[in-house]
Amino acid sequence: MTRGRRTAVIPGNHDGVHAGHRALIDEARRRADAAGLDVVPLTFDPHPLAVLAPERAPVPITTIARRIELLRAAGADDVAVARFDAAYAARTAEDFVDDVLVRELSAREVIVGPDFRFGAGRTGTIERLRELGASRGFGVTEVAPVELPDVGRVSSTRVREALREGAIDRATRMLGRVHDVDGTIVEGFRRGRTIGFPTANLDCDPILMPADGVYAVIARVIAPQRDPQLLRGVANLGTRPTFAAGRSVEVHLFDFTGDLYGARLRVGFVARLRAEQKFDGIDALRAQIAKDAQAARDRLVQDEPTWRLL
Repeated sequence: MTRGRRTAVIPGNHDGVHAGHRALIDEARRRADAAGLDVVPLTFDPHPLAVLAPERAPVPITTIARRIELLRAAGADDVAVARFDAAYAARTAEDFVDDVLVRELSAREVIVGPDFRFGAGRTGTIERLRELGASRGFGVTEVAPVELPDVGRVSSTRVREALREGAIDRATRMLGRVHDVDGTIVEGFRRGRTIGFPTANLDCDPILMPADGVYAVIARVIAPQRDPQLLRGVANLGTRPTFAAGRSVEVHLFDFTGDLYGARLRVGFVARLRAEQKFDGIDALRAQIAKDAQAARDRLVQDEPTWRLL
């Protein structure tokens, strides 16, 4: 955080940085530009439910590092990350306002969605936030949820539901980008190479993966240095039932040669082509992979605006 700068603060989990979160940032940007403020989303790590009710804690859509990256790309000047623990959860609504919003973040505007609650036991309401803001020198703006045609209300919960169902098109519309995952390329069994479809095996960060199946994907090498080249391919998520080889994420990159072992790859899921299935043998598997690869190529013919954040 840049100390001493007055801010327009957007408190919330911001998991996924979906269209609803970007609507909050857009409103904060308008107010910040008019008053000479910095736009600063305040996010929490880990998710508060991981501390308060671990059995109900959601699997994150993004890592905290990716969340910060996406929030900045959406227009934030800075991102404040609060370490959420039992002591943080015990803060009263007044302490949260005084210690965090006023003292730490120098808030002059606070922008929230209609479900925002704060303080121990979630006792702080938006009306209470307005009362406290009036006496502490900041304004409060409530932003309506984003509703999309044929999709409905956008929320992190509904994005998770779509991903678990393999409804990639629906998830993409709510996110405003393709859902992506970062992983380190590790040594596999090299079976793909023997049947003409070498794959990169990913040891992925612990975030929510789409439903098992075969996907048309885009990818980019992001470490040891970020490669500007956007790669295209087909990926399999699942248990590899034909070989009973265990769970994996395998990506076949089109028209690519080179050694990527140890590199970090970011993979974006563009379309689900089919569910994972077991085949009678290698020949049947090889034939299906060829069909999957062509289907993925056909789906990835044109660049899409939702790919830009990969």
